[in-house]
Amino acid sequence: MSEMVRKASIFEIFNHWVLAISCILLALSGYGFLFKIELIINLFGGANMMKEIHNYIGIVFAISLFLSIFNWLKDALSFDKDDINWIACAGGYLSKNPKVPPMGKLNTGQKFFYIAILVFGTAITVTGFILWLFPENKTYILWSHLIHNISFVVIMIAVPVHIYLATVANPGTFRIMVYGTVPYKWAEKRHSKWIREVQP
Repeated sequence: MSEMVRKASIFEIFNHWVLAISCILLALSGYGFLFKIELIINLFGGANMMKEIHNYIGIVFAISLFLSIFNWLKDALSFDKDDINWIACAGGYLSKNPKVPPMGKLNTGQKFFYIAILVFGTAITVTGFILWLFPENKTYILWSHLIHNISFVVIMIAVPVHIYLATVANPGTFRIMVYGTVPYKWAEKRHSKWIREVQP
């Protein structure tokens, strides 16, 4: 059996799932608000209850998003020529025999995904609190609705892509957010720069 290496801490795994589940619940309730879908509204116990749940889950999402900075921001902002080469070959997803450049703890796609979630997640959080706390300020409400909805669309595009790439497109990746470990050979193939750092 291949040697296993730890790629995610218990806290990273826990916070990832808090962020993911809160995001899904916010998206579902937000979708219900946006399109007035009775099935979703009833699922949350009515419009008023759904609004309350949406607001308080938003607090959980905000805290989890903030804590994620300590897990992934440093790696997400670490770019070099290998990231340029990764973009040039589309991460190897469009080739049968890809020559993907060596990656660190996060590959370039994961970096862009996290930065997008951090930026648009922050935007949707701030505007969400404005909509909640300043409902009588028409100017704030107008701009907040616009930014909130744009951020919602971006996140709803990014998340399914992330799920696909972390499961079907990259077998073995999903186990990181379940067990926190991956086979050494798997890590050496996909994150060779990182594996050299942790096991020189």
